[in-house]
Amino acid sequence: MARSTAKRAFKYRFYPTDAQAAELSRTFGCVRLVYNRALAHRTAAWFTEQRRINYNEASAALTAWKKDPDPAFLNEVSSVPLQQGLRHLQTAFRNFFDQRAEYPRFKSRKKSKASAEYSRSGFAYSDGQITLAKMAEPLDIVWSRPLPEGAQPSTVTVSRDRADRWHVSILCEDTITRLPASDQAVGVDTGLTSLVTLSTGEKVANPKHERRDRAKLAKAQRELSRKAKGSANRDKARTKAARVYARIADRRKDFLHELSTRLVRENQVVVIEDLTVRTMVKNRKLARAISDAAWTQFRSMLEYKAAWYGRELVTIDRFFPFSKLCSACGTLQETLALDVREWTCSCGVTHDRDVNAAINIRAAGLAASACGAGVRPQREPSRTGRSATKQEGHGATRDGAQAPNHR
Repeated sequence: MARSTAKRAFKYRFYPTDAQAAELSRTFGCVRLVYNRALAHRTAAWFTEQRRINYNEASAALTAWKKDPDPAFLNEVSSVPLQQGLRHLQTAFRNFFDQRAEYPRFKSRKKSKASAEYSRSGFAYSDGQITLAKMAEPLDIVWSRPLPEGAQPSTVTVSRDRADRWHVSILCEDTITRLPASDQAVGVDTGLTSLVTLSTGEKVANPKHERRDRAKLAKAQRELSRKAKGSANRDKARTKAARVYARIADRRKDFLHELSTRLVRENQVVVIEDLTVRTMVKNRKLARAISDAAWTQFRSMLEYKAAWYGRELVTIDRFFPFSKLCSACGTLQETLALDVREWTCSCGVTHDRDVNAAINIRAAGLAASACGAGVRPQREPSRTGRSATKQEGHGATRDGAQAPNHR
């Protein structure tokens, strides 16, 4: 079997000592401060002098800040995460100038993720233990799965989420064995009642993770609203609410991993819709259900897993008329209301709306794969004005991308 190497991040829970938690909390704050100072410095230089500041100049400014009596506490933490913060800012500016992202924003103590990244010079890895710079003891990591044999971590990222859980993400080289070639192809129609409907006729029910815990979440939010702002009890209530959110997110991610892995393993070609979820969630009636379905996260998993295992992912333009087109005779219905789940074509065939759509998606994807279409459909606003419904039209593309942090 063909094999390839890829950078993969393996994420684990760990439980810091009081001293380690205090050191990491200081580091998180310093990383955020350096990032914000460098962003303000670069922004001011552009608007006052029309001058761009690169990473080297920002690094020299960091050295000067450390000598300043006011932020002298920057010397108390490891310099490696601070330098990595400047590199992340440089990447953010590069993405902005290449029109791949918006202008970088300042990090917030309350809203931004608390994390610090250590490159190879900022940690020691020996005998399955990781010791960060400025720390005397290794991290107490729960090794829920082993690292690849002979792995040498290149980067270690430590983070604390809103639920007060500590995680360490270890980046290293991994060898990925490509799956044997298959002649199977499947079309995938996403929805809210059935999370996905396959061209084989199978429907995978939507687990509705958020709805299952909605009562617990509402209770936690009510308790949070009653606490005095700035009090210790409010912090405890906020953590309690965050833990409910975390359980929902964890169950959702685990379910999507299992589903995406199964589709990639069983099929050589997977065909999906190109949905504009950002526009669809503007519908207030369906926003919560659409967000809970996590279609974007599901697509991302399919993309990098297809790239890893030698599969092909094809995306169909959202304007393709997959629901209104008869998969038996090819007749296109002029109108088809969204509440119509079954309809009969003039040829006499009765269709389940979702299954028919999945069959048409598969056919269009195979046609695109055969002719070698390679242009991603443009993510333009809806032409119909219906922001929270799947739009239908023409076109298809082949797609695939890598992401490092999943199984």
